[in-house]
Amino acid sequence: MKRSEQVTDFRLPAISAIVELMKPITWFPPMWAFGCGVVSAGIGFEGRWPFVVVGALLTGPLVCATSQIVNDWYDRDVDAINEPNRPIPSGRVPGEWGFILALCWTAVSLVVAASLGLAVFGAAIIGLALAWAYSAPPPRLKKNGWWGNSAVALCYEGLPWITGATVMAGMLPGWKALLIPLLYSFGAHGIMTLNDFKSIEGDKRLGIASLPVQLGADRAALVACAMMAAPQVVVAGLLVEWGSPIHAAAIAVSLIIQLYLMTRLVKKPRELAPWYNATGVSLYVSGMLIAAFALRHLYGGSG
Repeated sequence: MKRSEQVTDFRLPAISAIVELMKPITWFPPMWAFGCGVVSAGIGFEGRWPFVVVGALLTGPLVCATSQIVNDWYDRDVDAINEPNRPIPSGRVPGEWGFILALCWTAVSLVVAASLGLAVFGAAIIGLALAWAYSAPPPRLKKNGWWGNSAVALCYEGLPWITGATVMAGMLPGWKALLIPLLYSFGAHGIMTLNDFKSIEGDKRLGIASLPVQLGADRAALVACAMMAAPQVVVAGLLVEWGSPIHAAAIAVSLIIQLYLMTRLVKKPRELAPWYNATGVSLYVSGMLIAAFALRHLYGGSG
């Protein structure tokens, strides 16, 4: 569909096309991180269930879904070449509806965030700003793997975790409970790099400097593994220092298994990145929950 035809197309998109545009499968990582934040707060659920449910909806079906709509809108011309069956280039979300939905879902996200307090509202503003900056020009952070992956990693791990802890406590958590999710956000940069191996050729043609494009597949795999492993070492060390050796040991065991899996990944990163996402990344996010329970046990998330 030509751009001029899109502008004058006033058909309403089907609900199924809108849901596909929001990519529900991508909601799991931020909702998991939100759950880790809820656990880390060390506060009982009595009377807090409505806030937890609304917070989970905010992180997944609202903020994350907004980021997916924004990304598809600004990638519509590229997708028309590489993935013409996606909702916007296929015409199932016609005209300007992609942009309209992005604006509406941004507004709804901010309204819901405001209902959960000033701190959550602030976190939502940061997350949504990064979502737009990642995809939309002029910043279009996704054009550089260092900046783009950092934005996504923070939005998928750190901010939802902090939001969950804040929703439970009614205030920002203490510095120790802020440091842990930020460390896991650093590691998630490597996870984001794994997703770039499948599109190296396309990224080269389109001028997107992902890490596999910048460094080559082999070096990018080594950097991704180092970035995933390093923060887990720090987290385990901190938990020992803070008096939670059992949780630290569990994270260490998880990391040892990950390191073994990484030795396979770096040999064939382009072929094995999806396999590692299903194995090593699962261990990574399990460690997040272990760390959340450690914070709950040690400090009630307030440190």
